[in-house]
Amino acid sequence: MLLRLFITLLVLPLVYGARLPSARATAHPGARHSALRTPHSALLTVAVLDFGDGEAGRRVAEHVAGLLPGAAAGAGGKLSLLDRGLSRAAARGVGYRGSLNLTLREARDLGAAVGCDFLVLGDTQTLRRSPSERAPYFESYASVFVVSARTGRLVLWERPAAEGATPEQAEAALTALLDARAAARYLAAAFEARAREERERMEGAGRDEPAALLDLSSEEGAGRDVREPAPFRRLRPAYPETAARAEAEATVDALVELDAAGAVVRVEVVRWAGFGLDDAVVEAVRQMHFRPAERDGEPVPSRVLLRYNFRRPPPEMK
Repeated sequence: MLLRLFITLLVLPLVYGARLPSARATAHPGARHSALRTPHSALLTVAVLDFGDGEAGRRVAEHVAGLLPGAAAGAGGKLSLLDRGLSRAAARGVGYRGSLNLTLREARDLGAAVGCDFLVLGDTQTLRRSPSERAPYFESYASVFVVSARTGRLVLWERPAAEGATPEQAEAALTALLDARAAARYLAAAFEARAREERERMEGAGRDEPAALLDLSSEEGAGRDVREPAPFRRLRPAYPETAARAEAEATVDALVELDAAGAVVRVEVVRWAGFGLDDAVVEAVRQMHFRPAERDGEPVPSRVLLRYNFRRPPPEMK
């Protein structure tokens, strides 16, 4: 009944023999900020959750949380940083276990339980690498996600990574990357997202949804006299280098609005994954064209949910 595209992408994992730079950080292309540029009068409430279950994840999260007040004060912003212990307990109370692949509703529910405007989520790992052309070393990375609690949207992601001869050296190098400039980027993304959300709220006030729009994003929209839209050609999103570097496996859901001719009018990611996967899905969907939906034999605008599963190949296919 419900139109969904389930696409599994088999991708080659990161080749560990390749030379890694001593330190690097990958940011969402649309959310790069050098610093907070303007004062922000409204108070911003932020919760930083643990970056994983281990002690390293807790240490890195504490480090990031400690940088945020200084970054806000330096730019004239007003920040309320929630107690991390209370935030952790509230998140666990609603079943959050550290996922970085959430639906908008899951993210909103998490934010409501914690009681904040924005969440800073993450994951930290330190891995031993054994390339063929050099001595073994350790790589430490942190995936950092800034999420709006109001909309549930992912507004920024970064994956800084560093290496060292020992796990301790790698983690120390990673911590050095997570500096005041990084904290400023996270807060700038949050302040800008809040301003954008307010503009969208004002622009959307009083705007009525077209009466003819056929909503097939849930089972309730299908009926006996309805023909669902279908793509003329299913495009598979590219698996970006940023995702390959992170060896990301995730599901991205996109809510797509089509006009009565089957052209894509709007795409909204409603389950995000970061690492460039969301952008890849949006880019692919915008290039697709559909046979339009029909109600009682007449073409009508419609809304459908498309799902893309990104997976690594099994070991025998490497």
